[in-house]
Amino acid sequence: MVIYHKLLKLHHYAGDNLTIYSGNDDQTIPVLSLGGKGVISVLSNIAPKKATTMVRDYLEGHYKEAKDAQLEAIPLINALFCEVNPIPVKYAVTLLGFSSGLPRLPLTFLSSTNRTILENEMKKYGLL
Repeated sequence: MVIYHKLLKLHHYAGDNLTIYSGNDDQTIPVLSLGGKGVISVLSNIAPKKATTMVRDYLEGHYKEAKDAQLEAIPLINALFCEVNPIPVKYAVTLLGFSSGLPRLPLTFLSSTNRTILENEMKKYGLL
């Protein structure tokens, strides 16, 4: 909650002189509700249309749809951060048939346990 208080203060003092973006997919709608304009998103690497629609819905006043999209995405977002970023999203991109390249040290491959978790969440979200 401290981050939201600081965000409100920042928005209060900076007003329209500063564009605020969420840096966390799981906080997209809360940040938008406090004056944010978008998100720097990991989710959008594997679900660009859904991530874009969620933000656009909020900005166009379709708050319920945006909230529902945020809540639906939370399990997948959690899976995308089950290990250090970008390890999970590189694996997810590969599952979608794109080459993400080999991880460079100190990054490693996603653990087998977390691969299963991520694959299951991607299936539930309709990506696989």
